[in-house]
Amino acid sequence: MALFSFMFIFVILRFFLLRATFALVDSIRPLESISDGRTLVSSDGTFQLGFFTPSSSKNRYLGIWYKNIPVQTVVWVANRCNPINDSSGTLTTDDKGNLVLLSKNKSVVWSMSSLKQAQKPLVQLLNNGNLVLRDEKDAHSEDYLWQSFDYPSDTFLSGMKIGWDLRRNLTRYLSAWKSIDDPCNGDFTYRVELDARLHTYPEVVIREGSAKFYRAGAWNGIGFTGSPELRPNPVFDYGFVHSDDEVYYTYNLKNKSLISIIVMNQTARLRQRLVWIETERIWSPYNSIPRDQCDSYGLCGANSNCIMTGNPVCQCLQGFKPKSQEKWNSMDWSEGCVRNSPLSCPDSNKDGFMKFSDLKLPDAEHSWVNKSMNLEECRAKCLSNCSCMAYTNSDIREKGSGCVMWFGDLLDIRQFHSGEEDLYIRMLASEIERNGIKSKNEAHEEELELPLFSLPTISTATNNFSDKNKLGEGGFGPVYRGMLKEGQEIAVKRLSKSSGQGVNEFKNEAWTLMKEGKTFELIEKCLRDSYNNMEEVLRCIHVGLLCVQQSPVDRPNMSSIVLMLSGESVLPEPKPPGYFMKTDKWEEDHSSSRKIKSSSICDMSITVFEAR
Repeated sequence: MALFSFMFIFVILRFFLLRATFALVDSIRPLESISDGRTLVSSDGTFQLGFFTPSSSKNRYLGIWYKNIPVQTVVWVANRCNPINDSSGTLTTDDKGNLVLLSKNKSVVWSMSSLKQAQKPLVQLLNNGNLVLRDEKDAHSEDYLWQSFDYPSDTFLSGMKIGWDLRRNLTRYLSAWKSIDDPCNGDFTYRVELDARLHTYPEVVIREGSAKFYRAGAWNGIGFTGSPELRPNPVFDYGFVHSDDEVYYTYNLKNKSLISIIVMNQTARLRQRLVWIETERIWSPYNSIPRDQCDSYGLCGANSNCIMTGNPVCQCLQGFKPKSQEKWNSMDWSEGCVRNSPLSCPDSNKDGFMKFSDLKLPDAEHSWVNKSMNLEECRAKCLSNCSCMAYTNSDIREKGSGCVMWFGDLLDIRQFHSGEEDLYIRMLASEIERNGIKSKNEAHEEELELPLFSLPTISTATNNFSDKNKLGEGGFGPVYRGMLKEGQEIAVKRLSKSSGQGVNEFKNEAWTLMKEGKTFELIEKCLRDSYNNMEEVLRCIHVGLLCVQQSPVDRPNMSSIVLMLSGESVLPEPKPPGYFMKTDKWEEDHSSSRKIKSSSICDMSITVFEAR
C-alpha cells in the first residue's frame, strides 16, 4: 500500500512538472510541431504564441498575444486572410527549419521561408514579442533568417521598425484588422513613404485605401514636423534612421515595467497609443491620431495653412488668395489658394524667399533631399529652378544641415504655437518688401511692451513696499506708488501673501484667459522669445490645472503625470480648480462625497478648455 501511494505521488508530480516545463517552452526545432491548444511562451512569460478565435468569430488563427493580460490582446497574426475553420491547425517545421501552418488533410495555410539555410535552425518567441528563425548558435538580431517583426499586423511594438529595408526591397507597415472578428488586412495603413530613386523626403503617412488620411510630416532630426510634441521624454525613446540601406521609424520603452503599444483601429479610423493600467485592468488611450480638424490630410487645399485657433481654420499663405472666393466663403477649401501675382522666374532677381516659422512642413511627395548641402547652397539651388517653391534644412539639430526642396503646390501645411522648423517659400520680391514693412511696424509695437524690472529695483522704488506708499488694494493684492531712480513715477501691484489671495486669483486669471482662448498670454514674453517649444509649456499649464481640480479623485497621480508630461498623450479636459465658486448642481454632479462649502469670493463661469 505504501509503495502504491509513493508511485501515485511520483506520477502526479511528474505530470505537473512536465506540464509546467512544456508551458515555458519558447522554441521549436526541425520536425517539431505545435497543435491547436498548445503554445510557445517567451522566456520571461510576457508573450504567448498559439491558436485563437477573435471575438464572435468561429475561425481559428495562429497569433501572438500578451500572456498575462486578461483582455486578450493579439499583436501579430500569421494567417490573417486564410483562417482555419476548425481545431485541426498545426504549426510545424520542415527539415530546413522553415515554419509551415497546416490544417486538416495537411493543406498549407501559411508558410515562411528564409533566404538561406541555418546549420541548426531554431524558431523562437522572444521577450519583445518577435517570432524569429535563427541558427541555434547565433542569437545576433542582424543574423536572423526570418522574423515576424518584418511582417507586422496592426500593432507597433517597442523595438519594431516601420519603414524600408532598401537592400531587400522590404517594406514594413501596419494594416488594421478589417473588423474585430476579421484580422485580414484592412485598408487603414501606417507606413513610411519615400521614393529612393527620386531622393524624396521620407515621412510617416496613414492611408485609407489609396488616399492619404493623415501625414505626420518628415523627420527633422528631432521629431516629426507634424508632431512637435513628440520629443525625448522619460517614458519613450524615438528614433528615425535614414541611410542608403534602411529608412525606418522606431521607438523603445525606457521603463520595462510599462506596457504600451500602437494600434491601427479601422472601425474608429484612429491610430492609437494604448497603455495598460494594471490597477484598473484596462487599456487606456494615451494618444490618438488624428488629434483635431487640422490633422485631416489636405483639409485646406494647396498653398494654405490650417490654424486651429483661426476663424476659419483655413488661411491662405501670405502672398496667396483663394482660388475660388465663393467656395472659400462657404467653407469649401478643397481648391486651395493661388498666388496673388505670378512669379518672375526665370528672372530670379525679382524672386526671393519669405520665412515662415512653426509650420508642419508640406507634403514631401514632390520633394528632393540632399543631406550634404547647407542652407545657403539649398537656397541658391532652389532659386535657380523655376519649379522649386520652397526649401529648408532637412536636419535642424545644432545649426541645421542638409537641404530639402519642394516642387509645385505646397500641400497639407498647418500652424503650431511653437516648433523649431522654418520654411522658406518662394515669393515675388515686391511681396517680400511689403512683408518687410509690416515687420518693422510690428517691431515698433514690440518696443511699447511694459519694461521688466528686477525685484531689488521695485523694492527700492516703493521703499520696500512701505505702507506710506500704498495706494489701495485690489483683487490681486495691494497697489503701491513707486519712484524709479531716473525720476519716473510708477504703480506696482504686489500679489498678497497674508490675505491668501495671490495663488487663487492667479488660478482664476488662468481660467479666464483659457475661456477667452488666450492661454498663450500666461507665458512670460521673455520665455516665449527664448524657449523653442511653447507646446511643451502649454502642456505643463494644462497638466497643472488637472492637478488643482476641486475633487482629489479627479487629480492625476504621479505616474500619470509623468506620462502626461512625456509629451504625446491626449489630455483630459480639466474641471474647475479648488477655491472655485460652484453651484450645488456642480457639486452633485462632480463630488463623490459630501458637499464642500465654497470659500471663494470669485464667481466666474468657466465653459471649456480652449484648443491651443
